[in-house]
Amino acid sequence: MALTTTTMSGMTPQHVLFDVADRIATIRLDRPERKNPLTFESYAELRDLFRTMVYAEDVDAVVIASNGGNFSSGGDVHEIIGPLVGMDMKDLLGFTRMTGDLVKAMLGCGRPIIAAVDGVAVGAGAIMAMSADLRLATPEAKCAFLFTRVGLAGCDMGACAILPRIIGQGRAAELLYTGRSMSAEEGAAWGFWNALHPAESLEAEAQALARRIAAGPTFANGITKTQLSHEWNMTPEQAIEAEAQAQAICMQTRDFERAYRAFVAKERPVFHGN
Repeated sequence: MALTTTTMSGMTPQHVLFDVADRIATIRLDRPERKNPLTFESYAELRDLFRTMVYAEDVDAVVIASNGGNFSSGGDVHEIIGPLVGMDMKDLLGFTRMTGDLVKAMLGCGRPIIAAVDGVAVGAGAIMAMSADLRLATPEAKCAFLFTRVGLAGCDMGACAILPRIIGQGRAAELLYTGRSMSAEEGAAWGFWNALHPAESLEAEAQALARRIAAGPTFANGITKTQLSHEWNMTPEQAIEAEAQAQAICMQTRDFERAYRAFVAKERPVFHGN
């Protein structure tokens, strides 16, 4: 039976910018004149890109970048929120499940994701940053889970499950109840941002971090991403057993052997992802 693999470097989505270079996929929303809001179409394209990435043979890490000085202003007021007001429950649930599927696809894509956030990352933009594995930002970045400000609950797209794991229950509760902006300094102090960089070097730093990760044992990186997601639902005993099984699998890879032989030869290992 043929393996299910694909190459993403030739993909040209219509509603987001996407490219692959040196095994790093870079994604950015493409409406900088409006601070990059999401539409029904861009939601679906992002979901499908991350779903396809599971089978990609030419992508080892992902950068979600800003565009025109902003990351994303969330759902477009006119193209999403307006139509939602007129939908019935069945269609509304279809939409909310579709947005949640984007987060599921990001968590399940098997590749480390780095969000590089400049300007605003609010609403669904904040959720996308939250759902990345690593988050870099500029000192000017503003992040807000502003769902209560449009009459909705703070529990959107997994926010009540994921955000407390990153910054703690009390801090997450404050942001989700009030919808206020989290400053870059707060986010860095709370562990939401891994690092702050000037705007002119933000994307270069994100790409450098992606290259560093992609130069590692990429099969094992995928295992790490899976375990980081799954172990929140395990007892310590279950997690220890799951990690024992995961590590035994990684010990069967050639990359494990390559690292050993490089150590013996006092060389730096070169990983191939198998």
